[in-house]
Amino acid sequence: MKVCVVTGAGGVLCSAFAAEMSRAGYAVALLDINEGAVNAVADSINAAGGTAKAYTVSVLDRAALEAVRERVLADLGPCDVLINGAGGNNPRATTTHEYFEAGEEDASAEELTTFFNLSESGFDFVFDLNLKGVLLPTQVFARDMLGREGCSILNISSMNAYRPLTKIPAYSAAKAGVSNMTQWLAVHFASAGIRVNAIAPGFFCTNQNRALLFHEDGTPTPRTGKILAATPMGRFGEPEELFGALRFLTDAEAASFVTGIVIPVDGGFSAYSGV
Repeated sequence: MKVCVVTGAGGVLCSAFAAEMSRAGYAVALLDINEGAVNAVADSINAAGGTAKAYTVSVLDRAALEAVRERVLADLGPCDVLINGAGGNNPRATTTHEYFEAGEEDASAEELTTFFNLSESGFDFVFDLNLKGVLLPTQVFARDMLGREGCSILNISSMNAYRPLTKIPAYSAAKAGVSNMTQWLAVHFASAGIRVNAIAPGFFCTNQNRALLFHEDGTPTPRTGKILAATPMGRFGEPEELFGALRFLTDAEAASFVTGIVIPVDGGFSAYSGV
């Protein structure tokens, strides 16, 4: 049985990816920092007749990832497909306003978060989570793909990689880096037979962005109105609508000559000029 390693597997999108890869016949190794969430995903996949193992680990801890790799090898076997799904934003790296307003340069962080008082540690955390969160798992698990046929890596980019979204500078910059690193890795590993591609989801409601999209009472924020107005299909995506791109890019036969691409799955957002 082939093995698929999924980072961020406790999240909304990556738990769905893991379940779909299980349905495709893979044994899935589920990696996430949230022990309760990733165990629940493993239980669900196993209850449905699949084979899944949960591993609690941070994608920013190289030594811990190495230890998990040894456990995955013992439990399931070598990695055939790596899905680098761990990522997300953080309030410490999110500005209060979309545009600069006079006087913000003197505001304290207690009053509001501005570009000028943006937390350096918050920026570092978001940037590292999204970009090093691709680098480190790839360094650890790609070695098991060397010299073996049909192996691939799938990264998760974002609409932010095409055009930076307001208020989230670290996340936007990091996801642009993910798309760039996808191309770099595709070239670097081409001679080793490892394909590297990415999906760039449009707007899906996940645990990471829910607070930006909906108020606590469940009503949509103004940001949601802007997103839907700029999405020609006029709605958020559903996780299952990413499965077509997932299945294609990880299929060693259908995508045998496909590497270094990023597929947007966005309801037309990236194609819409606003007029």
